[in-house]
Amino acid sequence: MNEFDVIIALCMGIGLAAASGFRVFLPPFLLSIAVRADTIDIDLASTPFEYFDSNIAVILLGAATLIEFAGYYVPWVDNMLDTIASPAAVVAGTGMTALVLEGDTDPVIQWTLAIIAGGGVSAVVQGATVVTRGVSTMFTGGLANPVVSTGENIASIFLTIFAIVLAPIAAILVGILMYMIVKKWMRNRSKVQASG
Repeated sequence: MNEFDVIIALCMGIGLAAASGFRVFLPPFLLSIAVRADTIDIDLASTPFEYFDSNIAVILLGAATLIEFAGYYVPWVDNMLDTIASPAAVVAGTGMTALVLEGDTDPVIQWTLAIIAGGGVSAVVQGATVVTRGVSTMFTGGLANPVVSTGENIASIFLTIFAIVLAPIAAILVGILMYMIVKKWMRNRSKVQASG
């Protein structure tokens, strides 16, 4: 991989990681289909990811995606799913970033970027969704949570597609999203400190 390929792969990984912060299983599912269809030129033979595009992986990821999507439409179950999804999103974001960096990338660089960029981005996005769903549950008793879930589903689908097809644009969108999340967090933190 030359430097340009590494940058594109990292952009793809960051986009997929952010998408996994919204939904854990959809990005790996669509990525496995893209790898299987040779949409993405990655040779996974003799790597830790060699079974990622196998029939069983595609079927299991597809089933997990459907179950996850359905579960988030059930009030209170969605909050319980967040408990599982938070660490799972970090693992998925890290794994997908490492996968797309697979090749001639030095493993130390590959996994450092995967953990920091992929895991970090997915953790921030997942944390924001947990807070959003918690606020929705608190103020509406969970009645508005399906609306929140629909928004998260749409965001995950579009970010995943952008990451696979137009990786640099996905990275820019993620940068904007990260800026908005951090700005909101800082504003809320300032309000709490001012009132305390």
